[in-house]
Amino acid sequence: MAKIIAVTNQKGGVGKTTVCAGICGCLSAMGKSVLAIDLDPQGNLSFSLGAESEDAYTIYNVFKGEVDLYDVIRHTESCDVVCSNILLSGAELELTSIGREHILKDQLDQLAADYDYVVIDTPPALSILTINAYTAANWLVIPMIPEILSLQGLSQLKETIFAVKKYFNNSLEVRGILLNQYNPRLILTKEVEELSSLVAEQLDTDVFETKILKSVTLAEAPAHGKTIIDYAPRSKSAAEFKDLTCEILGIEKPKRVEKKLGRGRPRKYPRPEDIIN
Repeated sequence: MAKIIAVTNQKGGVGKTTVCAGICGCLSAMGKSVLAIDLDPQGNLSFSLGAESEDAYTIYNVFKGEVDLYDVIRHTESCDVVCSNILLSGAELELTSIGREHILKDQLDQLAADYDYVVIDTPPALSILTINAYTAANWLVIPMIPEILSLQGLSQLKETIFAVKKYFNNSLEVRGILLNQYNPRLILTKEVEELSSLVAEQLDTDVFETKILKSVTLAEAPAHGKTIIDYAPRSKSAAEFKDLTCEILGIEKPKRVEKKLGRGRPRKYPRPEDIIN
């Protein structure tokens, strides 16, 4: 059975899509079969993973009941992808039938044996699409940036999570809160980090030990249609996402040997004490 991970926050600009792509890349690098589902009408995850959605069925057609989820899966170098486009923005008004909260879950139940993990990118709003993601998910990963407004959005998100657990999915677990675009040199960062720990307690979870720092390399990867693992596997950002993925899965982080600083160029002539007679 596939483990379903939804990356969520009702506030935009916190890096949900980047986190989704990074997790997908790490899971694929571990040899896991991964399905990425783009539930954001902007279609950023589809673009970031190199999956084109033009002239093809998308998740919108699945919600409309025109096709099954299996029919819209696209194959990429990193993982399989279910694409999205701007038509999905009308789902809130168009989906009015009873049981609309379970559409995605019912579709994923048919594919549960085909994948090890399903990673869902949710829209920056508490819509029927977000409710579908929560109803289908086993785990929630909540990225936030260390700013006050992001923290406020986290508090509002809490009420929706509790409502979904009560009415649709009582096994839903908040796996952790992720501090994204982290800058440890700012005083505000430390203050928000402390406050986010209090919110984490209310959600019966923790703030992930791993932090994702701001990175130009991380911002470049989507332009190439690749995850950070494929685009820059030796980068610091790739190492951070590997650690994060291990935390999410509850397994030991990879051990790394710190590189020691050099002492300059080697001496042209040996010192007398280095000469062995």
